[in-house]
Amino acid sequence: MATLADILLTPGTRPALVRDCETLIEQEVRDKKGVSGLAIKAGFKTVRAFKPGIIPDVVDLLLPEFVEALEPFHAEFEAQGGGDFAAHCVAHGDRIAEALLGITDRRAAKSKHRTLVKAYHKLRPRAHDQVVAAMPRLGALLVKHGL
Repeated sequence: MATLADILLTPGTRPALVRDCETLIEQEVRDKKGVSGLAIKAGFKTVRAFKPGIIPDVVDLLLPEFVEALEPFHAEFEAQGGGDFAAHCVAHGDRIAEALLGITDRRAAKSKHRTLVKAYHKLRPRAHDQVVAAMPRLGALLVKHGL
């Protein structure tokens, strides 16, 4: 059985996956409404202003860790007989969100980029719900790239 890394981190897949992840992030930010949406949009603008091209760079940097964090969910999905991995992601969105945010939390704790860390900590209290809300798009993106 192929691992997620075997499927998603190949030279033929990874660049397109990074681009699609950037698009997903942009869509999620664009779709946010209300006061919390304004905060998310402001934080995203701060991050982008910090360094042009930072979003795909960070996605590419974190992708192996994200794939590793998703591996147990993929194995669980396969053990249950497969089916629709996007639906599996939605059904387990809370657990997946925590796994992914654990990675970004550890990275933020080690980062020396004060501006980025400040923006991250400002948005972090709402991050779990935002990541869970992105599960339909994330699941569909993973299916698109071979799951």
